[in-house]
Amino acid sequence: MLTFLGQRLIQALIVMFVISLVAFAIQDNLGDPLREMVGQSVSLAERQALRDEMGLNDPYLTKYSRFIVNALHGDLGTSYFLKKPVLDIILDKLQATLELVFGAALIILFVSIPLGVYSAIHPKSISTKIIMTLSSLGISVPVFLTAIMLMYIFSIELNWLPSYGRGDTINVWGWETGFLTKDGLLHLILPCISLASIMLPLFIRLVRSEMLEALGSEYVKFATAKGLSLQKIYYQHALKNTMLPVITVGGVQIGTMIAYTILTETVFQWPGTGFLFLDAINRVDTPVITAYVIFVGLIFVVTNTFVDLLYGLINPTVDITGKGA
Repeated sequence: MLTFLGQRLIQALIVMFVISLVAFAIQDNLGDPLREMVGQSVSLAERQALRDEMGLNDPYLTKYSRFIVNALHGDLGTSYFLKKPVLDIILDKLQATLELVFGAALIILFVSIPLGVYSAIHPKSISTKIIMTLSSLGISVPVFLTAIMLMYIFSIELNWLPSYGRGDTINVWGWETGFLTKDGLLHLILPCISLASIMLPLFIRLVRSEMLEALGSEYVKFATAKGLSLQKIYYQHALKNTMLPVITVGGVQIGTMIAYTILTETVFQWPGTGFLFLDAINRVDTPVITAYVIFVGLIFVVTNTFVDLLYGLINPTVDITGKGA
């Protein structure tokens, strides 16, 4: 296990190095931040002086080396517009984003597994056909369209749920959460459903496919021949092996959902990192953009490593070290 962790740490460092190179390289192609920061009255000479002062005219290697040195000390730069450390800004907005992702993950978990298992156990039922049809439609509908549709129906027409913002929050050990207030929960419903709609059809089909494969395996046939109850065969034997690929895909998709919050947070004006990233692009706030790309990359690396570790806990026969028998 320690050898595996050491290998993954080295791989993670290499991946993060490449991500930082890419994130830093795109800065010069996003536009001129000074154009957004200063007015038309500022002369060309003053603009050049500001660029020198901000280090924008330095060579790429000089800027990147300075960034890496500062990053190793926990400094990812300072926002040009908010005038605050970028790391503090992202961590502050991250609470809202993680709350949104957590709510969406709960919906995916408690909807996809029961529906997927039911569809596998009853493959020819009318309910299964309806579930599969709806999942096919769900895959083809983009998240922003789902968000707009939900907002129109439940906020504008029915006036049941709020259409934007985060709502009331309370501070729990330094964490601002809306899960513990009625208004906060009401504001979470539509954004969480919209975000969950990206992955929910995929997971329903994945659970069904893996469950069907497990039900047709030899060990299930043997358990049936032994006279074990169907409930025990379905939920103790088949479902356990079904969850391995589900966990794999789920771990990868956590990072994807965080990236997809850009669209969801924009539609619902949710004050998270996705909305912050889009605002930074509009303002050409390159320190925020670079830090966000690196941060999302870090989440992908951490979740993938965590998923590999879960492999060994759920199924001891999985060789996570890759050495073989």
